[in-house]
Amino acid sequence: MKVLDFPLVKITSAFVLGIIASYYLHFSITLIVLLTSIGFIIFSGAFIWNLKRNKKTILFGSFSYILSFCIGALTLLCHTQSLQKSNYTHCQTAFKNPQSVTLILREKLKSNDYSDRYIGLVKTISEKSYSGKIIVNVQKDSTKAPLIVGNSIKIQTILQQNKPSKNPNQFDYGRYLADKQIYAQIYCQKKDILVSKTIQKDIWYYCAQLHSRIISNLEKSNFNKDEMNVALALILGQQQEISQDIIQDYQYSGATHILSVSGLHVGFIMLFITFILKPIPNTRKGSFFKLASILISLAGFAIISGLSPSVLRSVVMFSFVAIGSHLRRNGNIYHTLLVSILLILLFEPYFLFDVGFQLSYIALFFILWLHPILKNIYKPKNKLTVYIWEALTVSFAAQIGTLPLCLYYFHQFPGLFFVTNIIILPVLSFIMIAGIVVMIVAIFTSPPLFMTMIFEKSIYLLNLMIHAVASVDSFVIRDISFNFYHLWAFSFFIIGTIIWIKKPSFNKLILVFASIIFIQISFILTKVETENKEELIVYNEKNNTLISERLGSHITLYTRDTIQKDINTRNINSYLVGNSIRLTKIQEIKNVLYFKNNKILIIDSTKAFSEKIQPDILVLTQTSKINLDRVLKNIHPKIVIADGSNSNSIQKYWKKSCLKKNIPFHSTKEKGYYQF
Repeated sequence: MKVLDFPLVKITSAFVLGIIASYYLHFSITLIVLLTSIGFIIFSGAFIWNLKRNKKTILFGSFSYILSFCIGALTLLCHTQSLQKSNYTHCQTAFKNPQSVTLILREKLKSNDYSDRYIGLVKTISEKSYSGKIIVNVQKDSTKAPLIVGNSIKIQTILQQNKPSKNPNQFDYGRYLADKQIYAQIYCQKKDILVSKTIQKDIWYYCAQLHSRIISNLEKSNFNKDEMNVALALILGQQQEISQDIIQDYQYSGATHILSVSGLHVGFIMLFITFILKPIPNTRKGSFFKLASILISLAGFAIISGLSPSVLRSVVMFSFVAIGSHLRRNGNIYHTLLVSILLILLFEPYFLFDVGFQLSYIALFFILWLHPILKNIYKPKNKLTVYIWEALTVSFAAQIGTLPLCLYYFHQFPGLFFVTNIIILPVLSFIMIAGIVVMIVAIFTSPPLFMTMIFEKSIYLLNLMIHAVASVDSFVIRDISFNFYHLWAFSFFIIGTIIWIKKPSFNKLILVFASIIFIQISFILTKVETENKEELIVYNEKNNTLISERLGSHITLYTRDTIQKDINTRNINSYLVGNSIRLTKIQEIKNVLYFKNNKILIIDSTKAFSEKIQPDILVLTQTSKINLDRVLKNIHPKIVIADGSNSNSIQKYWKKSCLKKNIPFHSTKEKGYYQF
């Protein structure tokens, strides 16, 4: 079966390309509406013309794909809340002066050391109606009256826009939030919040109450805290309270995916329900009852797990798989996946840019496509060997498919991932069954002690095995430089190689050789870009001053502390890995630096500098208590930069001084690193 010849593949591909183009090119909504309207009219005319002549034409197919592309672009724009006039981002005064903001709490997020965090829905700002999602950070205090999902609250505050990544090549949290249609945050204390007595009781409220009830009943049954937090992650998708040490163990062992309720968990539930219903005959009524039971079970699991996006998309995906199986369309499983992708992206196009969405579908696709090939390499007869071989081939199929994307996003590779998957699958299978039973019981009452102990010990055993694998530190390969060129070149090589292995031919072998050439080109392009790039970066470092000068592949790091162990390697390391370069040398920072005929003056807490110097760039560090107004009278820099070692209070005065002189002021605390 030639999957690529199926029209749905091309239509979905054009739709996805439309979303991607709209995301990166920022089309005007007026333009896209106009193009979509014209495309629809031409498509309709071509369709009628085809009906009359009873003949398919290339022109009709082309207009179908163009229309799909336009609909994809329009779908993304329609779901971009910042383009809506009612969105709070259009209330500029709320970002400058304190305003009275009314909002409803929708979701509880993971707390940090200082604040409890929630996602809220903005309702009004200064009595005017607005909409949009926002993060609410409530400072922790000694009171034991937590806010709950559904609370309507009122705060007098200033909205804080999402800030860009503070240092180069680090995770852009602001971009991540924007993709979830969250554009700002609120910081407040509990005493500043006015909580309404009215609670909005929607499905999210009842899900949150269900979670609270389950957690309360588990605590009553003396469930160990660490094991309970892992249990809540495995069954309910609640990772908020898991300790960082446990999360690190799961990362290093290659088992992070089991902490995020997604395709693995939903697929297991579907298989478990199918196994229970196996005695029911496959008659018309029996088959329909099985399908209804599976769909209701999946929907129930989505509600119990809090309707998180990862669970919802997995439930939609496996619901389509179940429907396809019911309609006896097992041969078109790829088309079933395409339908689920199309439906999900029609309602949530920004899911396309979610790492979890990408990895879930790619892993499932490669399990369906590559696993049968790997499975046929060796056919064991012993049941234990069959299980091990099955687990290995499934694990390798998923890992091979997702490898380029994992290296691109995470820059590390857990070498013992296959060992992890072999040893945890039996335990995880038992945990999922026992966990669902315990959670259902916990909805109504505190689970019996024997049930809790069995469940707790099984999770303890799982954590122990994960920790044992993660402890073999030498098998965790970190800091792998893998850029956009490498991502596409290696993906092309993997796909081309599998196509050739499935059905070898001369033309397919040429495809494999071409992909190898592309890999070589990707390394050449990376080297050329690396050698030709010259830049100077002022980092946002709290207790130190870091400035790097890059001339091609040579990096010189200027810092106050030349002892390498005292340097925050995380900030500089992200930059080195992201640009495929190495640190050449570390030097003590000087008062004057030169870069591309530009003179850079650095003033620290010693306030030592010569007024005869006329710098192009002035860098202020270590909360230098200088009179900037006087300094700017004598020197006239093109820009003033304040790094992260300066206090917030003094930076406010510096900003005012720069405004008086009409000189740009760049605070790395506010705007992130400065790149020149």
